[in-house]
Amino acid sequence: MTAPVFEEFDPASDCDCPGCAHWRRVLPHSTTTGHPAAAPMAALALAAATGTVLAAAGPAPAAAAVHAPHRPGVPATDDPGTPQGGTTPLHGPSGVPAGVKVPATTRNEIIERAKEWVAAQVPYNMNKYWSDGYRQDCSGFVSMAWNLGGNEWTGSLDTYGVRIAKDELRPGDILLFHNPADPEKGSHVTIFGGWTDDTRSRYVAYELTRPKARRQSTPYAYWSNSARYLPYRYKGLTADADPGGTDPVTPITSPGGSAFPGAAAFGPGRTNAYVTRLGRMLVARGAGAYYSSGPGPRWTDADRRATRAFQLAQGWTGADADGLPGPTTWSYLVNGRGRDVRPANAGGSGTPVRPPAPTPAPSTDAGSHGVPGYPGRAAFRPGADNAYVTRLGKRLVEKGFGTHYTQGPGPRWSESDRRNVEAFQRSQGWRGGAADGYPGPETWRRLFS
Repeated sequence: MTAPVFEEFDPASDCDCPGCAHWRRVLPHSTTTGHPAAAPMAALALAAATGTVLAAAGPAPAAAAVHAPHRPGVPATDDPGTPQGGTTPLHGPSGVPAGVKVPATTRNEIIERAKEWVAAQVPYNMNKYWSDGYRQDCSGFVSMAWNLGGNEWTGSLDTYGVRIAKDELRPGDILLFHNPADPEKGSHVTIFGGWTDDTRSRYVAYELTRPKARRQSTPYAYWSNSARYLPYRYKGLTADADPGGTDPVTPITSPGGSAFPGAAAFGPGRTNAYVTRLGRMLVARGAGAYYSSGPGPRWTDADRRATRAFQLAQGWTGADADGLPGPTTWSYLVNGRGRDVRPANAGGSGTPVRPPAPTPAPSTDAGSHGVPGYPGRAAFRPGADNAYVTRLGKRLVEKGFGTHYTQGPGPRWSESDRRNVEAFQRSQGWRGGAADGYPGPETWRRLFS
């Protein structure tokens, strides 16, 4: 796998520190790449490695400008081009420290803050600070998204998190590589935004690297030095008030009792032990024919069809038989109430039930945000498997944006779907976070209008 080409980004032209001003005067025609104040001085390298911040007076400001551009002769696979700043306070618009942040946040808030920098196309510059006071490099980006009270670096971010396993990664966690031997060579950190496919070989990464903040599909754990990246979860993480887009903070491992876990535990993109328990209860009630494998923790169309078959067996119709378990469906299953699922035209007790169609046509009623037929963002996320994905893919092909499909389109959301949606969004003149490859209401409206 080839590494992406990182653009050369020289911050010297807009840096007014004394070191840069001096080198612009004495070396106006220098061919030196990168920040002119990045002289190979052992003392400065030591300061960067230990996170030391030097005062802004006298010749010392050159230390704040230590910069490791992509070095000629060093393969891009060994150097992601993201040198590290040290630990610094937040900087307000006037250059004075800003107020301390609240040391707690939710997954949704982490991702939303990351998206704001991506949409604003915040440029990479280790020596500058964005309007919110955070440094414009990869560790400043994570400090901002995690809502930390200051700017950390790759050598300190781990103290704000706890190590987790790859299988525990959820949106808002980070993948961190700190190179203690040479912090400015290879050290980098990304924010995990979710898996792009069932193989868990690629994920959506939010990161700040040259030339600017971006969101893109990335091989796990990164393009280079992959084995050296470690996953961490922020210690100050709290549960989202509305977990519609993310999993619970604490992974569900062994649900027990009869209490309904809530509608957020089921549906496209959901992966948890409640889905497994639901499937097993449905199999026990006669819906095993709907599963070709499993049941398992990842919600699939088989779970929806089996749930709907059970609901129809009770004589329920309309919204009461939508294939998504509510409190009543859950209570019937947990307590062994109601009728079992029976094959069509079967005899015996219970109501004969004909299995529902595998891929019912999506509704054309006005959906989320008043856009006809739009099912909501949850229908288009890694792991989603539903008829809306098929409908989206077919429409993209009709519109001439199906070049990334090698087969299908089908009901399971894939990286091909995302890339085709991104191509369509870019054709509308959208950039940054507006062309992320995930259909929102406006993308849906333009596709189907």
